[in-house]
Amino acid sequence: MFSFSGLSNVGCVRRNNEDSLLLAPELGLFAVADGMGGAQAGEVASRMAVAAVKDWLEGTPERDAEALKAAVEHANRAILEASSDPTLKGMGTTLTCLQETRQGWLLAHVGDSRAWRVRDGRLEQLSTDQTWVNEIGRPLGLSEEALKQHPMRHVLTMAMGVGSTIRMQVEQIDFEPGDLILLSSDGLHGPVSEEKLLEILLRPITLDERAHYLIEAARDAGGPDNITVVLLER
Repeated sequence: MFSFSGLSNVGCVRRNNEDSLLLAPELGLFAVADGMGGAQAGEVASRMAVAAVKDWLEGTPERDAEALKAAVEHANRAILEASSDPTLKGMGTTLTCLQETRQGWLLAHVGDSRAWRVRDGRLEQLSTDQTWVNEIGRPLGLSEEALKQHPMRHVLTMAMGVGSTIRMQVEQIDFEPGDLILLSSDGLHGPVSEEKLLEILLRPITLDERAHYLIEAARDAGGPDNITVVLLER
């Protein structure tokens, strides 16, 4: 058994919330998506991503890595087709999903939203950022300080809805009794340090309260982007 919570906030700068979250315990499915694009397009893309994954998995009896991968690919096609509308052209979104299956828990990830695990008092990032910083800047040997200031630091190398094929991370993860999983958009893990995240996640309070304090920590740090968190605990 596990418990869960989720919360999203517009932040302190943006006028609209382009993040979406999904809490679908009946499917063992949880997700965070961070949309991008002009006008309301990012908001549309993130909503489509989580809805399309849910719809696909509701329509198939399979609960395995291939089914989850197919659901994400279906969502990518749906967003790409919808972007033929001139008002939605160029829209895209990140997507980080977690699903419970008969074989265990699966992670599917595209972009730079993140999945984390807290175990034995330590915070570990489970997802791999698909960003210029992670895939190009660090391999070039640039320092962390230089990367923080680099003009390409916010550039994604992959996102949902930007092409007919996508690279995604799909793998089984360990989620044991006593573990806590966090899914977050970069509006949380961008402005808030890992040390602060861990301090909040380890507090002896409810998941709902921890979600609230995570949002407040991002807002206290300036809230430059939309902020979304999903928490699961065993």
